[in-house]
Amino acid sequence: MQVIRAQSAGFCWGVERAIDIARDFATKGRRPVYTDGPLIHNSQMMDRLQSDGIREVGDYQSSSNLDLKADPEENAVLVVRAHGISPERRKYLKSIGIDFKDATCPDVGIVAGKIRMHAKKGYSTVIFGDEKHPEVIGLMGYTEGKGHPVQSEEDIDALPDLGEKVVMVSQTTMFTDDFRRLADHLKTRFPNTLIFDTICGATKDRQGDIAVLFEQEVEAFVVIGGHHSANTCKLALLARKTNLPVYHIETAKEIDQDVMRRYAKVGVTAGASTPEFLISEVCNQLAAIDHDPGQKS
Repeated sequence: MQVIRAQSAGFCWGVERAIDIARDFATKGRRPVYTDGPLIHNSQMMDRLQSDGIREVGDYQSSSNLDLKADPEENAVLVVRAHGISPERRKYLKSIGIDFKDATCPDVGIVAGKIRMHAKKGYSTVIFGDEKHPEVIGLMGYTEGKGHPVQSEEDIDALPDLGEKVVMVSQTTMFTDDFRRLADHLKTRFPNTLIFDTICGATKDRQGDIAVLFEQEVEAFVVIGGHHSANTCKLALLARKTNLPVYHIETAKEIDQDVMRRYAKVGVTAGASTPEFLISEVCNQLAAIDHDPGQKS
């Protein structure tokens, strides 16, 4: 089988940066390294990080109090993951008394800055994104109580009257086409809305690579990443829009060789939280499968 790997497959630079920050502390003896929620939404990578002395505390949405010792170890450090946090969460984490390091992705920081600047000028903020996603939860904290997450035209239609001062941004991992469509729809209600396309470049590259693989006439897509990873699920959904078969797997163990044998050429991509070792294992196992043109679809 011929395997074509997307150039963008794997860690985005924001996730890689957060991991490097945490590992750098750990290798220099700053242990344990606590992270406010999972540093990366990939269980296999979290297992490796734990063996490095990096411990997940809290919860996925960074909403609960951290379960730490009454007297934390002197060398302990607390790292904020790439998703970012609200100002209120930041104040709480700093109050714990552990050394604090912010590993928020700079792209997310830019979105937060835009929201904060306009909120102080009296703007209401419309955020295209999942209200339960930690990035959106964090961004909402900068809206000064005037934030509104939306995911559909129906959500926009249900918004209250926001007046003349409205700004729209996006969660960094959303679909570009969907953002543009919703931005146009929002402006039919609030014509003076300021629109900022804050979808990050890594996400756009990942989405664009689906089209690149399709143009290379792959017969199916294999998308690697956690089944509960938001950006990986979005990537699989985008691949399905090509009307080609799509197999969303977390590890090489999920490859059904009898099923994959029917394809001569497959395209492989991966979510922003998928480590290189998992991608390589999948690509190597797929490449070792002998194509059987007689295999039934």
